[in-house]
Amino acid sequence: MDIRPRRNRKSAAIRSMVEETQVKTSDFIFPLFLLEEPRSKVEVDSMPGIYRLGLEAMLQEIEDCMKLGIKSFDVFPVVNDQYKDKLATRSYDTNFFYHQALKKIKQEFPEAAIMTDVALDPYSSDGHDGIVQDGKILNDETLEVLGKQALSQAECGIDIIGPSDMMDGRVGYIREVLDDAGFTDVSIMSYTAKYASAFYGPFRDALDSAPKSGDKKTYQMNPANQREALIEADLDVDEGADFLMVKPALAYLDVIKLLKDNYAQPIAAYNVSGEYAMLKAAAEKGWLDYDAVMSETLLSIKRAGADIILTYHAKEFAKL
Repeated sequence: MDIRPRRNRKSAAIRSMVEETQVKTSDFIFPLFLLEEPRSKVEVDSMPGIYRLGLEAMLQEIEDCMKLGIKSFDVFPVVNDQYKDKLATRSYDTNFFYHQALKKIKQEFPEAAIMTDVALDPYSSDGHDGIVQDGKILNDETLEVLGKQALSQAECGIDIIGPSDMMDGRVGYIREVLDDAGFTDVSIMSYTAKYASAFYGPFRDALDSAPKSGDKKTYQMNPANQREALIEADLDVDEGADFLMVKPALAYLDVIKLLKDNYAQPIAAYNVSGEYAMLKAAAEKGWLDYDAVMSETLLSIKRAGADIILTYHAKEFAKL
């Protein structure tokens, strides 16, 4: 008897019937960049189609996305240099424009899931995710600021805290701060395996948050290491993380699968700015069919095991 796998590929209807993996708009978290000026809208040069938005424009963008079925958003602040200092004090100032905007977004869209970033780099004059002293990143001293930052965001009504700093012990510290303040329902999506990647360049352009000196290799993971992700994941689970994230996604599909195979928590993957920019640049050159390659890219991330995908492609995919 001949086994002929092509029989299950002979028509679109049959291919659809036996399809193993599907990407849905409900899988997405759409990253957004918030400007202080409410009416501003500025395209990110290295990310065609992605804009830094003032609050008024962002509210409209969220409304448009909700109509397309995108219901989750990760809001990052674009902080002017005048507000930055070595201790990132604006990161937990509830009167700051970012916190005020978060409150407004939740008031306007209570049904949306709003995620926030917890790290010092957008607010730090050093551009690092932790406090810098004599060229070193201080771990435990940074945790106190991260706790204040997370609490200030929870007070704005947000749904998910996203610690992206990669300081040791930060998930447990933040969980304790939130629980002690009565925010037991606020989730933590930990950047569990965040690698010291070269794919972050356009994101740093968007936020103007690149390190002023040195690099982030003493706290972000070595791209050569896979098993180390299990150590990070064990710690995050023990400390109370509700979701585990891998960042970047495409160059680390093996790590996504590793976490999916070993943990019951939902696995998120961040399809980062450099991955987005590469597809855009190739499409502009006419070298790739953008819609087809975008869809295949997102499918590969989902197939590797990601339950949730943070991606700048979200709105374009939803329109398809």
